[in-house]
Amino acid sequence: MARQTPRGSARPEAATRALLWAPWRSAYVGRTHAGGLSCIFCFGRIGAEARRRRLVLYAGRLALVMLNRYPYSNGHLMVAPRRHVASIELLTHEELIELSEFVARSVQRLRETYRPDGLNVGLNLGRAAGAGIADHMHWHLVPRWEGDNNFMPVIGATRVLPQYLTETYALLEPHFKTIDTAVP
Repeated sequence: MARQTPRGSARPEAATRALLWAPWRSAYVGRTHAGGLSCIFCFGRIGAEARRRRLVLYAGRLALVMLNRYPYSNGHLMVAPRRHVASIELLTHEELIELSEFVARSVQRLRETYRPDGLNVGLNLGRAAGAGIADHMHWHLVPRWEGDNNFMPVIGATRVLPQYLTETYALLEPHFKTIDTAVP
């Protein structure tokens, strides 16, 4: 693992931050197949084993919920439309409603399961905004706890995740058997 310190940044703290190169991630964000680019969010009907392999917790008619394979914290979820679309203004009204419901239900399930002190919920539209998969928009839901920014990310430039992805999936999957999208 090679580390490099950025120079010439407009932000003073960036000049001292090390970069950790993770080339193995390119297999995740840049997979290709015979028909062109493959998208982690685009798939038809899949069985339980394929859902587990893809870390898909729930796939509805218009939207899906899945774990992030490269999480910022345990329970880091992504909510995406089933249709391959790059930006929020391109969604139909029906897609917006289902996505909003899935985000709200996912927040509820994360709070019940992990009891975080807070959550980051957001989306990055376009590579310049930080989107790793820029051509298929998706929300990130990241559970946060007081003190979770300990010395490791600050001094060691490393995240510490106390739970394997397989354990996270096993813990959350029962909570996503169904997502009731009816307004309570």
